[in-house]
Amino acid sequence: MTTALKDRLSEDMKAAMRAKDSARLGAIRFLLAAIKQREVDERISADDTVVLAVIEKMAKQRRDSIAQFEQAGRHDLADKEKAELALLQTYLPQPLSEEELLVAIRAAIAEAGGSGPQAMGKVMGLLKPRIAGRADPARASALVRQLLAG
Repeated sequence: MTTALKDRLSEDMKAAMRAKDSARLGAIRFLLAAIKQREVDERISADDTVVLAVIEKMAKQRRDSIAQFEQAGRHDLADKEKAELALLQTYLPQPLSEEELLVAIRAAIAEAGGSGPQAMGKVMGLLKPRIAGRADPARASALVRQLLAG
């Protein structure tokens, strides 16, 4: 079974081959290999949710690498990682604005029906699927903690 996102990646890979764009082709192949590895490891057929999770993870790895390379003065490697990050971001949905994120958090808090730090896990459990690929979970977690604290 194929998904819209996997189909789009395959089409983009073919387009990169035809255009002889080796940097883009390499990044897309690496992404498809990571998706395939997750399918094999978990014995699943990846749907768009799984594909987005893989893309998010790879984007986070790129951001971490960029920071480390720039700290070490390796701007050549940082530029390569930035190019791959830009490619990965084209497959992620439009990020939520701060206001949209706060609305989603308040809705999850209301749905969880709890208050205080003990409701944190339940709220994040409701919130994570809603913001997947559209907001930084660490930022969301900090906002939830802040709102639950009062």
